[in-house]
This record gives sequence, C-alpha cells and structure tokens, in this order.
Amino acid sequence: MSIKIGILGYGNLGRGVECAVKHNPDMELTAVFTRRNPADVQILTETAKVYHVDEAVKMKDEIDVLILCGGSATDLPVQTPEFAQYFNVVDSFDTHARIPEHFQAVDEAAKKGNKVAMISVGWDPGMFSLNRLYANAILPGGKDYTFWGKGVSQGHSDAVRRIDGVLDARQYTIPVKEALDAVREGKNPELSTRQKHTREVFVVADENADKVKIEQEIKTMPNYFDEYDTTVHFITEEEMKAEHTGLPHGGFVIRSGNTGWEDEHKHVIEYSLKLDSNPEFTSSVITAYARAAYRMSQEGQSGCKTVFDVAPAYLSLQTPEELRAKML
Repeated sequence: MSIKIGILGYGNLGRGVECAVKHNPDMELTAVFTRRNPADVQILTETAKVYHVDEAVKMKDEIDVLILCGGSATDLPVQTPEFAQYFNVVDSFDTHARIPEHFQAVDEAAKKGNKVAMISVGWDPGMFSLNRLYANAILPGGKDYTFWGKGVSQGHSDAVRRIDGVLDARQYTIPVKEALDAVREGKNPELSTRQKHTREVFVVADENADKVKIEQEIKTMPNYFDEYDTTVHFITEEEMKAEHTGLPHGGFVIRSGNTGWEDEHKHVIEYSLKLDSNPEFTSSVITAYARAAYRMSQEGQSGCKTVFDVAPAYLSLQTPEELRAKML
C-alpha cells in the first residue's frame, strides 16, 4: 500500500517534493494545497489534484503525511501547529534560534491530535545536525564548525522578499576561506559568526521604494543578517532573471578533536554537500522523513520529532534484512 502524500504550498520546495515522491515507489501524491486559485496551479502528477488550502482539513482521512512547504519566517510557525492536529506532518523550519519554541508549539498540537510531526528537516537543520551529533559523540573533546555555501539560502531570500518594497531577492551565503582553511588544518580557531561567513543579497526593489530603508532592514534583521557582514546590491528584474535563477548551495560540517591519553593524536571529521538545487535536495530529505513519520505513526507514536529521534532504518525503502546484508 502506498503512502499517500499531500503537499501544502507549491513553490520551489513543493515542486521538489512532487519530484521526490515520483522517485519513491512506496509513495503517491494525492493532493496539492495552495493559497492561490487552484485553477491557476499546474502540477506534474496526473493522478493528483490541486485544492485550496481551506479544503485541507476535510481531506485528513485521505492523506497519510502532509508535507508543509512554506517559509520559516511567517508560514511554518503558524501552519505546522495548525495542521499537526489533523495530519502527520513534516516541515523544514530552519530558523535555528527558534527551533525550541517551534518544537513546543508543534508538540502540543501533535499530541492533541495523536499525530507525528517532524520539524526542521532538510540539510541544515537536518543532515548537518545529525553529523554534528555523531561527531560530538565520537570526539567529545573537540570543536564544531559549520560552514554554508557558497549558495542561495531559500529562507533568507524569502525573509528579504517579505520586506515592504522588495519585489524579488536572492541571498548568497559565502564561507570565509581563511577560516575554513584553518579549521581543516585542525587549528581549532575561535571564530565569531561574522568571521565564518559573509552574506550577499541581490534585490529587485519597487521603483518607489526607499532603498536605504530596505538595506537597513536587511542588515539589521534578527536571526538572519544582524550578526554578519552583509553586502546589498540593487539590480533590475532582467538582471535577476539572467544571473540569479539557479538555486545552488552546499556546505561543510567539521569537528576537530584529539584522542590518546595525552591528546596526542589529532582527528578531523568532515561532512560536505555540493548541491545543484537546494530546494530539490531539501525536498528529497523531507520526503524520506515523511516515510519515517508514517512508520512511526503506524507504530502508535505521536508528538513532535526531529531528525535526532528517527532511527536510520525508518528512512529506507529497504527492509531491515536488506539493510544488514547490503548497507552494514
């Protein structure tokens, strides 16, 4: 029996989830929910239908897992607790500083509805989080470093687009090369947030917009830009389409530590990603965790979960016997 998937929000992430579901033979896309006019949204899956978001709760018995594809700035803090009462859900909430409060709100809703709600799934938070945990457990005496980019951050770009007067925006996160090199050499430097990354923002503004005000709002935005050296460029819509349509990203999780009675041996653990399409890769991670959410729900579990709470076997199409024979 196929896992019936619903998608809420059909932007870059929603389209990526649709593609990922196609490549998972134990899943089928049942419905896409949108705030737009459903007649204006064209999806690729011929067997699925598009509905207005107001119709979602009426279909709670027809969907096994609802994947929430909104933004972390304003969508997911509202949508995830709302829908976790009625569906098993997965979101990609990526405002690291607010994950604890988001977890609390979602956990209360999911337990109320006896559902499984998986939050902050993707590559960071998500895959990078797991690798930080593994490396910490293996090298308890050491230091963690996470570098992102160079690439487009969807969450940061979305946050900028919500500023009054902004028509479109792309935000690039760029590692500081000297800092990255020092970490890879095992020097264990003390690095501030500002010393590890810079941010570069390309903005298409309304012709009547106050560009000085927009730039100030970007550079002082809490949890997004206020702790970084940020450069803002105002460009035309034509330049945006010509030079910034791709959504590449990637990054590195590194832990440097020592072993031995006198800490005489140095070790560096590094996990890296190089992504041609940030939203499609994120969608692929989310879809795997949708399988886990479904399986955990079938076992009678409920409440909010993160990637730390999911055993790897829950993610795989393969049986435990196949995993032991082929992957172990």
